[in-house]
Amino acid sequence: MKLLGNVDLLTSQTAIKFAAFIFISVSFFYLGKHWSDGSRQLIFFSRQSPSATASHIPTVGISPNFNKEFNISALISATEPETESKPVDPVKNDGKPVSASEAHSPQHPPMTPPPVIKSYGIVDENGTMSDEFEIGEFDPNLVENWGNGTETQEETKTEGATSTFRVKKFGLCDESMREYIPCLDNVEAIKRLKSTEKGERFERHCPEKGKGLNCLVPAPKGYRPPIPWPRSRDEVWFYNVPHTRLVDDKGGQNWISKKGKDKFSFPGGGTQFIHGADQYLNQISKMVPEITFGQHIRVVLDVGCGVASFGAYLLSRNVITMSIAPKDVHENQIQFALERGVPAMAAAFATRRLLYPSQAFDLIHCSRCRINWTRDDGILLLEVNRMLRAGGYFAWAAQPVYKHEQALEEQWEEMLNLTTRLCWTLVKKEGYIAIWQKPFNNSCYLSREAGTIPPLCDPNDDPDNVWYVDLKACISRIPENGYGANVAPWPARLQTPPDRLQSIHIESYIARKELFKAESKYWNEIVASYVRALHWKKYKLRNVMDMRAGFGGFAAAMIDNQLDAWVLNVVPVSGPNTLPVIYDRGLIGVMHDWCESFDTYPRTYDLLHAAGLFSVERKRCNMSTIMLEMDRILRPGGRAYIRDSLDVMDELQDIAKAMGWHPTLRDTSEGPHASYRILVCDKRLLRS
Repeated sequence: MKLLGNVDLLTSQTAIKFAAFIFISVSFFYLGKHWSDGSRQLIFFSRQSPSATASHIPTVGISPNFNKEFNISALISATEPETESKPVDPVKNDGKPVSASEAHSPQHPPMTPPPVIKSYGIVDENGTMSDEFEIGEFDPNLVENWGNGTETQEETKTEGATSTFRVKKFGLCDESMREYIPCLDNVEAIKRLKSTEKGERFERHCPEKGKGLNCLVPAPKGYRPPIPWPRSRDEVWFYNVPHTRLVDDKGGQNWISKKGKDKFSFPGGGTQFIHGADQYLNQISKMVPEITFGQHIRVVLDVGCGVASFGAYLLSRNVITMSIAPKDVHENQIQFALERGVPAMAAAFATRRLLYPSQAFDLIHCSRCRINWTRDDGILLLEVNRMLRAGGYFAWAAQPVYKHEQALEEQWEEMLNLTTRLCWTLVKKEGYIAIWQKPFNNSCYLSREAGTIPPLCDPNDDPDNVWYVDLKACISRIPENGYGANVAPWPARLQTPPDRLQSIHIESYIARKELFKAESKYWNEIVASYVRALHWKKYKLRNVMDMRAGFGGFAAAMIDNQLDAWVLNVVPVSGPNTLPVIYDRGLIGVMHDWCESFDTYPRTYDLLHAAGLFSVERKRCNMSTIMLEMDRILRPGGRAYIRDSLDVMDELQDIAKAMGWHPTLRDTSEGPHASYRILVCDKRLLRS
């Protein structure tokens, strides 16, 4: 009896456990059915319905809590896994939403298969994909009807004082000025030139003070936000640069071609490398293995760049190229380059020094650049020599290198003679390319015979003095201490204090290397905060200008924070010349006076950054002069970040509003009581 009692007890406990298990299972099933959040549910194969059997089409059922059947072929066709699942509101066949009762009612007839999904288009109001749409049109909220007239407002600051007039609204310029570069398009000044045979008409001739830009340069009709990088390397919108002359002149050389009605495409070729820049760059590297792109060769100058395909394809090799060309018969080549997102400037080898420092470039390239390097005792090649880093390379691809016509052979002999007197070494001549190397020191120059032309420059000559300085028919000396020649390979050189830091004329109360590192740390923290708080990576920034660059800390911070943009570092003439340090870091820059216009086309930069610029320059020129130039340079949809003292902010906000910008004043990280503020300005597309 005892044993039987134990068995009964055991049986009753087992029954209780089994009943509890059944109860819990049913409860979970009930909760899952009535409290489902709409997430994807399990799919169970069910028996074929009579209709399915008749048609030999297999079907599936979605979980017993839905009593519906679906065409299995539509489910099987989706072979790739979905990356994201979103709740979808149930709809009827006519596209209207259904009620909750309809959604849960039995629907036995199988649903019709969905239409084939297209891989392009947008979803229209009926929820289907359509390819009838336009890409790149401006958001209507970013377009303003502005008008052409300038509005002024009379102001009297004190009782009895003379009234002054403040511009309340700057009008749009005439349509003929949509590509206006004030210092390169000064027709009156060019007409007064005594001679133009050496290219003087392509140099800077700025309007007189008070006669500069006083209106807003309009965008061409049909202008769109630029195609983002890296797609822009290969195609741009036609109406952003609506000129076809280069297509007509250079289309057969793979420079550029028209693509449909609304785009230009860039096959990547050039006059001397019609099969593509990549193949051409590989050939240069094979000719001279010491030319290691992205390591010892970091900063390049491309002379007579065309549409800058040479520089465009070097970017993928961690090389930044300053592409230059004059505003000549192919006047829009620099505009095309900048629209592509490639660093470029309008500049010409004529009678003045270019606005770059000595020993700036690791390699200088000229491919059919149409420059007579041997004229006037080689004064133009001497300018190349000044800008070329000690031990750097000059690559020349031109007809005299490979053609055997008498006139061209004579030109080749003249080039050989000149480069020998410059102590350059012909490293390699292969096919249509010749490559020379500049010496590392002055020993060869000093060992030349007395009276050899060209002579060494006077020891007092400053090779970094470039603002409106005439070319000099002499060889710039290489510093005896080796400054400029001993730079670290990329990317280490970006954060390595260079030797030429010691030669910069600045008042430094702490060690210069510490000052260099402090500036880098300062801007790295600020740019990191912009990326984090202001979402800079969403803006698709590409062409960026730092209007008062210092040692290039802002540009270095852009690289460190992995922003896919390049920065043109501008060093104002009103401050110390830090350009040698900027180039030794592996960055690019230029000298400029912000009381004058900059040598670039309108609408060529996405972001203008000005730190401490206006509080310095307002002592030299009107702040509205600088702001109007910024508006000319900045693309519609672009932004300006002005970081400056509080006492200039009210006037800057008034000017920004008068230009149609939308300014926002922000505190710095120091808080609301700091003496500095950040003025963030958005430029809109203005229409007359």
